[in-house]
Amino acid sequence: MSKRHRSTGRTTLADVALAAGVSPITVSRALRGERAVDPKLVERVREASERLGYVPDPAARALASQRSNHVAILIPKLSNALFVDLLDAAQQTLRAAGFQTLIGVTHYDEEQEEQLLREHLLHRPAGMLITGLNHNAATQALIDQSRVPCVHLMDLPLGVVLETNADAVHCVGFHQNQAGAALTHHLLTQGRRRIAFAAAQLDPRVIQRLYGWRTTLQQAGLYDPALEHLNPAPSSLALGGNMLAHILQQQPEVDAIFFCNDDLAQGALLTALKLNIPVPERVAIAGFNDLTGSDQMVPPLTTVRTPRAAIGREGAEMLLRLMQGQEQSPAWLDLGFEVVVRGSS
Repeated sequence: MSKRHRSTGRTTLADVALAAGVSPITVSRALRGERAVDPKLVERVREASERLGYVPDPAARALASQRSNHVAILIPKLSNALFVDLLDAAQQTLRAAGFQTLIGVTHYDEEQEEQLLREHLLHRPAGMLITGLNHNAATQALIDQSRVPCVHLMDLPLGVVLETNADAVHCVGFHQNQAGAALTHHLLTQGRRRIAFAAAQLDPRVIQRLYGWRTTLQQAGLYDPALEHLNPAPSSLALGGNMLAHILQQQPEVDAIFFCNDDLAQGALLTALKLNIPVPERVAIAGFNDLTGSDQMVPPLTTVRTPRAAIGREGAEMLLRLMQGQEQSPAWLDLGFEVVVRGSS
């Protein structure tokens, strides 16, 4: 008869070891999937584990290893399909490797991000996936001092990729400014000369797209600061429609509008239909992210397709390598983007 923990009745690691005829440390290594364990022993351990109904105790594992089997993930919003796709891909990759996820939603608030990170670090996470590169000083200090493997998602630093550097910032994403520049260049090739930039939320990724738009127009000799329409309010279809009407009323010479995301751009197209504003004949409209429904708009929306699911998956894969102590070179992974030209431009 196997011995069980007297207070809880749980089957213990020692029970599995006794049933499989191996040491407790071998059971632990086999269940973690370490390659050094003989496959026949792994099969024997798993059979004993299933027969006894053994469930690993994450708290005990954390105390023994100083790390848990949890990965902390911080994202700005769950209502944004962009981050839902990223999160789903990251979770699937991590779960397949035996890790659970602790999700924190920052709502684009630096203080909330700092508080969530403090709370997650109490659980001794094995690793962290954090959206973006811009954090307040306290959050950055927490990341640096924790010594927990960390991968930043969506953004890439401006500069040269570091091939080998133990202190390098690990990132998976694409260059937002380059994507903004590419979409602006497309509008210029279509003969547009008064190209407005309309944005909401104004998070760091939006600002990078703004820089790409601005730089491209400056190089073409067409930049005018009056063409920047920046609203700190959350993005929505309604706001996009209101921004379209306002821009065309105040600046009737505008012949194209680059909306910082597809939410705003879809709202603008719906409003254009209501107001009988011909698109793209009167004004070209473009968005960003290629969210669901953009290809079904009337006319279909020109936008930038971003590899959000791939960013979640590859970011999780990079983190798994870092958690295993493998060197990651280069420290950045640029997954690129695609300008998708449709009928709205």
